[in-house]
Amino acid sequence: MIVMRKFTTHGLAAGVLFAALVVSAPAQEPVQQAAPDLQSGPPRSVPPPTPVQNSSSIEDLNGVDQGSFVFKKQVEEVVLHATVIDQDQRLAAHLDRSAFSVFEDGRPQTITSFRREDVPVAIGVVIDNSGSMRDKREKVNQAVLNLIRASNPNDEVFVVNFSQNPYLDQDFTSNIDLLEQALHRTTERGSTALYDAVVASARHLANDPRIEKRILLVITDGQDNMSQETLQDAVRELQKPTGPVLYAIGLTGEAQTKGREGLEKLAEATGGAAYFPTSLDQVEDVTRTLAHDIRNQYVIAYKPEQEDQKAGFHPIVVEARSAGYGKLTVRTRSGVYTGESVR
Repeated sequence: MIVMRKFTTHGLAAGVLFAALVVSAPAQEPVQQAAPDLQSGPPRSVPPPTPVQNSSSIEDLNGVDQGSFVFKKQVEEVVLHATVIDQDQRLAAHLDRSAFSVFEDGRPQTITSFRREDVPVAIGVVIDNSGSMRDKREKVNQAVLNLIRASNPNDEVFVVNFSQNPYLDQDFTSNIDLLEQALHRTTERGSTALYDAVVASARHLANDPRIEKRILLVITDGQDNMSQETLQDAVRELQKPTGPVLYAIGLTGEAQTKGREGLEKLAEATGGAAYFPTSLDQVEDVTRTLAHDIRNQYVIAYKPEQEDQKAGFHPIVVEARSAGYGKLTVRTRSGVYTGESVR
């Protein structure tokens, strides 16, 4: 059964319900109508995705959309976004295809395509709007704007402010002015329904087919105390084939162990990272690191070796080795759920 969620823009009646979120935008841009059922229904009314173009830096994708999973009766090709860190915690951004090994369900997989170039990204900015964030939002908003300004000009960004409910204050856009207005459209009251906001935002990202590399940036200073969704529900949503890479910034004290662990689990499940700056002045440094991380990921695709892949969760491990490097650590999604109703 599909759980109904409130997901409205300010100015709309809070009682308007759809099966995850209502997609709408401020008056400055055309409103796009959401599908009544965003989990299994047709996507929003948007222009068709741009076909994949040939590029000298892209090896044969065998007709598979970049950054996505293609489903027929079973998974035909899996595409991973991977960040590689060396033993000194620096990005290893100049590896070639031969450096990587991929395993699904413990079985080695054959890499069918490989690339390492900057591509447009769809980014969902999901920010805690509860009362405890009141004195933090000015610096947080500025750091987020600096991240957006440093992005690819073809990136698409939306803004969600959440407390007890998530509010879509700006739908997908590249317009900095509109995004800035949305970041400042805050109420700063209420509880923290973090997992509800993550699930709804992940579904919203999956519902826009125009850009297939997807990122969620979650910023909060507390732990979830209101959601109907659980941490496990949120992780499962993120690990669907259309799931994004999640980065988290936790403005939490060390005593908030549960909140920190939740953010770490969300990030680790997707190949992202969770950061816990000790002061607000460090938030901008974190977003600068994130911008660099996002722009230096590898895209690795493989076709699962098993012909009849069973429904359920399939763990994925990616390893990297290269002469001239010591130990390399690869961050990518920890697995994928298949065999379910997916877009």
